[in-house]
Amino acid sequence: MIINGVEIRDSFAEAFPMAGTRLIITADTPRWAHTAAASLTGFATSVIGCGCEAAIERQLDPAETPDGRPGYAVLIFAMSLKDLKKVVPLRAGQCVLTSPTSACYSGLEGGAAIALGRALRYFGDGYQIAKSIEGRRFWRIPVMEGEFVCDEVVGSTTAAVGGGNFLILARSRPAALAAAEAAVEAMGQVRGAIMPFPGGVVRSGSKVGAKYAGMIASTNDAYCPTLRGVSQSALPPEVESVLEIVIDGLSEQDVAASMQAGIAAVCGLGAAAGVVAVDAGNYGGNLGPFHFKLRQLMAPVAGETVV
Repeated sequence: MIINGVEIRDSFAEAFPMAGTRLIITADTPRWAHTAAASLTGFATSVIGCGCEAAIERQLDPAETPDGRPGYAVLIFAMSLKDLKKVVPLRAGQCVLTSPTSACYSGLEGGAAIALGRALRYFGDGYQIAKSIEGRRFWRIPVMEGEFVCDEVVGSTTAAVGGGNFLILARSRPAALAAAEAAVEAMGQVRGAIMPFPGGVVRSGSKVGAKYAGMIASTNDAYCPTLRGVSQSALPPEVESVLEIVIDGLSEQDVAASMQAGIAAVCGLGAAAGVVAVDAGNYGGNLGPFHFKLRQLMAPVAGETVV
């Protein structure tokens, strides 16, 4: 399959079930809402080393937030509901409760309840106050600046999917980066999905295992251009740089839609911009139950039928 001179390789991304939630963070100004959201989602690129994966989903207009103030929606994913219940109040307490003028609300209905205000209220040292509005329970926790308001609990889903991905194979580092940036911008329009790595882009794609004891993952040598002569390379000779985009979504459909948008943006730049091919990372199909086949995803864009 070729789209605008870019080969869509016959491969698939292998993804895993996760638990996820959405938080809505607001503040008096967009600057401080973003500050709190960025702080909460920091150091959350991979569950391997960070315990969760999180990123800003999108900016919200005041009309979209519970308190009518500027806000941001963030998505947080963990390998289990138990892990999610641990990281959500911990991150909200350290990064949102502490941020000037901030408030924190549930952005997802249904599923198992995850404690937010129910856990953070104890910081009020007995001065905290609960209030129910239309069946929704909030906590008001006194702080030196005023008060921190948050939902008692937030909703969750165990139908989330993590680890969707695709690889951009390019003739140069600038070409790979330009294509990755275009992909991330397009994928940012897809609700329900995030790209948790820095700027949405991964330079250090990994494989399972390593020759060193205790290492869960190590560099994906098959896709490292500098190792072409000493490792079994998966790269065409003209490829000099590879970047990966990893996607987490609240559902399998969200991940698929995000991948399709990102790959379409890469192909939109085309071979003329130095993009050679799009590939994906997998582990032979034995570790994750969700398989996103690139050619099936891109068949509507290419105008082809793929079985």
